[in-house]
Amino acid sequence: MPSNPLRHALARMGGRDPHEKHRAATPLELFFDLTFVIAFGVAGSQFAHEIAEAHFGAGLLGFSFAMFAVIWAWINFTWFASAYDTDDWVFRVITMVQIVGVLILTMGIEPMFHSLVEGDHVDNRVIVGGYVLMRLALVTQWVRASKQDPARRETCLRYAKYLAVVQLGWIAVLIIEADIATTFAMTVPLIVLEMATPYAAERKAKTPWHAHHIAERYGLLAIIALGECLIGAIETLRAIVANHGWSVDAALVGFGGTALAFAMWWIYFMLPAGRALHLRRQRSYLFGYGHIPIFAAIAATGAGLHVAAYYIDHEAHISAAAAVASIAVPVALFKLSLTWLYSLMVGADRTIITVAACVLAVLAGAIGLAAAGASVPVCLLVIVLALGVSIVIDERRGSERLRRALEKLEAGTTAPGP
Repeated sequence: MPSNPLRHALARMGGRDPHEKHRAATPLELFFDLTFVIAFGVAGSQFAHEIAEAHFGAGLLGFSFAMFAVIWAWINFTWFASAYDTDDWVFRVITMVQIVGVLILTMGIEPMFHSLVEGDHVDNRVIVGGYVLMRLALVTQWVRASKQDPARRETCLRYAKYLAVVQLGWIAVLIIEADIATTFAMTVPLIVLEMATPYAAERKAKTPWHAHHIAERYGLLAIIALGECLIGAIETLRAIVANHGWSVDAALVGFGGTALAFAMWWIYFMLPAGRALHLRRQRSYLFGYGHIPIFAAIAATGAGLHVAAYYIDHEAHISAAAAVASIAVPVALFKLSLTWLYSLMVGADRTIITVAACVLAVLAGAIGLAAAGASVPVCLLVIVLALGVSIVIDERRGSERLRRALEKLEAGTTAPGP
């Protein structure tokens, strides 16, 4: 770090201390995250619109691609910054280039969705162009780190080399105008290569990332994604009030949407991620990759609340059951993914797994209630109730088990991870 924290002069990128005390997210990282608020919002709005129009396949395909591009780029920046953030002017300027890339990518989300619905070809030029810009900026950071951190020179160069090669593939996807099947046939191998890069690059020397800093960064992005849920709740409430004025349904939706976001926040932060990741650093890849469906599910839940608003506003061409499913399915994915992550980091717990299975059953029941004629606000409350009960059980019966599991990890009495 620079000797004078008030002056952002050029500093040597030699690697941060992975056990640094009081390590926290920087103002630049928080500013960087703001761009993802926009990306989540645009992707969620487009997904909701396509689901409301019954374009399920195109909507899911577009949302999945957008979420991968956004979340994966964020993950790579976060782990690099945890290891090599110098906060000098070069690091700041290159981060600004990545921010520009996020904004360009966001501008390409809507055209991509529209092209998927039309079905002739995939208009991915802008979204892929923004993604490649972000990745090439990160390549520059890795090259710089390779020159200034001799102990990990080969690791940094492998990152730069592998990322640069994969970007050539993305540029080919950008240039070639193809139909949906051909485009995604080219895209899937590139996604696999992107996700294999960290493992291949760090097979010898590891980068000095900070466990508590990583956990904080992931928690902050989860909160950003939950903001989309709150926006969806407000949109649903607005739709009811605009059509029918203030009523019991309006109150139920206002409470239900807010309570849903709050419950998901509570469940996410039930796991002391920083402590668990510090104790199981060897599971960092699974921790990082396992958050992709979690973040996507949170954003999709917000989109589902938008779909409910469309349905209540009589602007959706789907059934009540489909509208409720647009909320229940991502909530189910969220709960399932977090249960898996919890079991991975601190060990499987029969109570936690049983509760998750019961929550999934109730979520399926909420969809069944909608199909049987129950109103969307009532079904939303059923979903919230399921999460609320799971929180109560986890707090009353799971906290002591969690404490003992962490103590065992600290004492080194558990079997080593993979």
